[in-house]
Amino acid sequence: MRYADIAGPRGCVVAFICNHCPYVVAIARRLPSHVQELRALGVGFVAINANDARRYPQDSFENMGKFARQFGFDFPYLYDETQSAARAYGAVCTPDFFGFAADRGLQYRGRLDLSRQDPGPDDAERELVEAMHLIAETGRGPKKQNPSMGCSIKWKEV
Repeated sequence: MRYADIAGPRGCVVAFICNHCPYVVAIARRLPSHVQELRALGVGFVAINANDARRYPQDSFENMGKFARQFGFDFPYLYDETQSAARAYGAVCTPDFFGFAADRGLQYRGRLDLSRQDPGPDDAERELVEAMHLIAETGRGPKKQNPSMGCSIKWKEV
């Protein structure tokens, strides 16, 4: 799948997630509604799992489908078997969100919200969504961006 197949007219979010990370599980129920809002804004969304499924079978392609169905994902959830996408983006943890403007310039690198291993409160600032609203409107991301926190990407041993 190419970036052009995923991006919307006003931008795109590339999220590195996986199935077993408690930080991802903590946000998984919120993610579909955020993605719907982003789509309505003209922003595309894709999630990528780059973990080594041999050492972490919970993150296998088969289990990705189960995870996506469990949480109602209606966006592409891709497996980066070679880990080349994760390396190219410089992804370091799950979840890790990259927000791009319409011109493909990276404008946001951060978290969904203040959730950690437990979901944040319902009234938590929606950092990714608000950043993408700003990016869609101005082409520029917010000055303040909080880094993602989560499980490290499970790199393959070479």
